Amino acid sequence: MPGRWRKTFAALLASLSMTTSHAQPDYAAQRAHMVAEIEAMYAETRAETGLGAMSPAVRSALGKVERHRLVPPELAREAYRNHPLPIGEGQTISQPYIVALSTDLIDPKPGQVVLEVGTGSGYQAAVLAEIVKQVYSIEIVPSLARTAQARLAELGYRNIEVRIGDGYAGWPDKGPFDGIIVTAAAPRVPPALVEQLKPGGKMVIPVGGQWGVQELAVITRHADGGFDRRDVLPVRFVPLVPGK
Repeated sequence: MPGRWRKTFAALLASLSMTTSHAQPDYAAQRAHMVAEIEAMYAETRAETGLGAMSPAVRSALGKVERHRLVPPELAREAYRNHPLPIGEGQTISQPYIVALSTDLIDPKPGQVVLEVGTGSGYQAAVLAEIVKQVYSIEIVPSLARTAQARLAELGYRNIEVRIGDGYAGWPDKGPFDGIIVTAAAPRVPPALVEQLKPGGKMVIPVGGQWGVQELAVITRHADGGFDRRDVLPVRFVPLVPGK
């Protein structure tokens, strides 16, 4: 091959390589970077949360779940940035740090059954599904529920069941639950959700008004039906919408 054609061919290959690289980001590397960033945040917030590091189970789950496939396609390149993203219908996918922290705070174990209130994109459900036996997830916005269900099925999750419904009412037919994670803020702790916790079970829920102070609270149910509440961090979530 003449020298000038060899140079042209090499330049073309380099151009194609750059195009391919641009079209296919290294999502695995981005996930690893996200996990490292979250680990650093755990250390920074240890005094408030009581958790200095992610549990091995949560770290493994965050390293596996393909968040870029659970956000709108046009936002896939931003999926592993440690901040919320819009998912349509005025809703957001939570900051990965908050997803990790909420998961750790309910202390999930293999064999357990967990309820999620507010499916959204399906990301929190997927993280839970990597750890527990079964996840039941409720979403009040039909389009979000259907999209999340389809994407989770495409990713191969068979231990997540999504339904359209009122999160304030929970899912009593499938309870009681070992843990509950609520991904939107309620003005007060919904009694129906507390009732659906097993004794010793934990619920993580943002509590507060849409425009006021919200606290990420951990609710622990006792054998006598009562519960304790511990506020962990100030947060900002979209409101938990009641059913009609």
